[in-house]
Amino acid sequence: MRFLIVFIVTAILSCLALFIMPWWIPMPIAFLLTLGLPMKKGWSFLAPALGCGLCFVIIALLRDLNNHHLLSEKIALVFHLPSFTYLILISGIIGFITAGLGGWTAATLSALFKKQS
Repeated sequence: MRFLIVFIVTAILSCLALFIMPWWIPMPIAFLLTLGLPMKKGWSFLAPALGCGLCFVIIALLRDLNNHHLLSEKIALVFHLPSFTYLILISGIIGFITAGLGGWTAATLSALFKKQS
């Protein structure tokens, strides 16, 4: 149940925050959520990572549909990608890794203080 809650809340908060804050803001969001709702390290990485990866893909698609893929097609050519779709997937991977590392850091920090107590 915590996995689903962290997944959904991370996705929603990240989507809202990314409209006014920098790209790395899902990391502290995932960190705080995982500290508040502790899980095992693997799940602490996966839940926020999937939520934020989905959020990055949705935001990239929404912004890309507004200009009919013109900018993303040109950027895909610069990076020698076969299609603009790969560019959107790469942005999802960046979000996946960013939030996943935030959640994993919180789980590791929590485990560190549990062992010392």
